[in-house]
Amino acid sequence: MSSRSDDGSSPLIPLSQPFVYFGNTYHQIYVNHNGHLTFNQAWYSYTPYSFPAHSSRDLIAPFWTDLDNRWNGTISYQQYSSGSVLQQATQDINQYFPNLGFSANLVFIATWDRVAYYPNTGTEITFQVVLIAGGQSSFILMNYGEIAPTTQDIQAGYDTVNSIHYFSIPGSFESNDTTFSNTSNVNVAGRWAFQTNATTSTTDVPSTTPAPTSDEPFPVDDFCIDSIFCKGQGLTGSVYMLSTFSILVFLTILNN
Repeated sequence: MSSRSDDGSSPLIPLSQPFVYFGNTYHQIYVNHNGHLTFNQAWYSYTPYSFPAHSSRDLIAPFWTDLDNRWNGTISYQQYSSGSVLQQATQDINQYFPNLGFSANLVFIATWDRVAYYPNTGTEITFQVVLIAGGQSSFILMNYGEIAPTTQDIQAGYDTVNSIHYFSIPGSFESNDTTFSNTSNVNVAGRWAFQTNATTSTTDVPSTTPAPTSDEPFPVDDFCIDSIFCKGQGLTGSVYMLSTFSILVFLTILNN
């Protein structure tokens, strides 16, 4: 679990398997508290810019805005290199992106559970990003639960160095910020899926609509915090009505 700090970040997290991101192969990642992931160093930016940014940074941003987990909410991360989570990830990626014959060997999950906007302690935003890798293929799932309204700017999507590849999820930099929980490119409310090992296109709008899938979340130990299917009602359901103490105890058991 990440520390309680405004504009903070996780320490460097070694990945158990490499993750290919548009031509670059990464073996580490950072979970930054303001709603984004970076690969080469922690990044504390709380003011989003719109994609494409033509910057010098590879960036995965499920919900980039000014967040604060000091008083309410938790930011956690977990990775898997074997077991039922990989089996389920393999099944879903092959459903979303057919004819690839994909097999997952890494699932990395970062979850922002009921984190507040800064400085509005008591507001709650819940979302998740899942990195799935296997061989030279890689994918991202972005899952959205309850999103409190805000007047802050939000950027959701991803960008690369010089914006050779980028995607901005509809609702970014728009006033109706709660739409993230209701939209999708895979016919599952609150979920967006992207293949991130491509090296040819410039604006990575999905060229085809992946096959629809069930709206039912996939539970792992009955905790949405470790589910690659946390989204929509899955993120705001009873599995997330846990005290911080209960989550800490559960994660301690997992890590021992």
